[in-house]
Amino acid sequence: MEKVPGDMEIERRERSEELSEAERKAVQATWARLYANCEDVGVAILVRFFVNFPSAKQYFSQFRHMEDPLEMERSPQLRKHACRVMGALNTVVENLHDPDKVSSVLALVGKAHALKHKVEPMYFKILSGVILEVIAEEFANDFPAETQKAWAKLRGLIYSHVTAAYKEVGWVQQVPNTTTLPATLPSSGP
Repeated sequence: MEKVPGDMEIERRERSEELSEAERKAVQATWARLYANCEDVGVAILVRFFVNFPSAKQYFSQFRHMEDPLEMERSPQLRKHACRVMGALNTVVENLHDPDKVSSVLALVGKAHALKHKVEPMYFKILSGVILEVIAEEFANDFPAETQKAWAKLRGLIYSHVTAAYKEVGWVQQVPNTTTLPATLPSSGP
């Protein structure tokens, strides 16, 4: 497990780098199968995210009090947010051939989360790691190293664009509350 960075620096291995045609196709093929069960997969991702990183729930008044994964799974608000997350990811994945569109979508997501929701950007890194874990489990027998690397590259690209949007709006890191910040990040991906 890697430690949570104290600032928004993007690690060298996570620099924004466009995916090759083969990497785009690998990500899109995996995503198409995953997105076929959009709501259930999205809920599984968010439930795992909130169970493993409960401090992330602080940004969601509707379900911040929930501890039981089954209660989270049944929450209409969590299900709705899961669909929004999956929809945004779908827009990114479908437009990997258009870097300007990807940048625009992720800028909107980053700015909204910085300005409106005041979410620490590290949670995007954490959530993207959880997404990779779920993908790896869903496709345990059909997730070759090349596809894993493509997804890891996409993870870095997403984080890079989102944190760039935070910087663009002048995000100032919130004063850390040691009781709410997670101590580690998921180890999957770069």
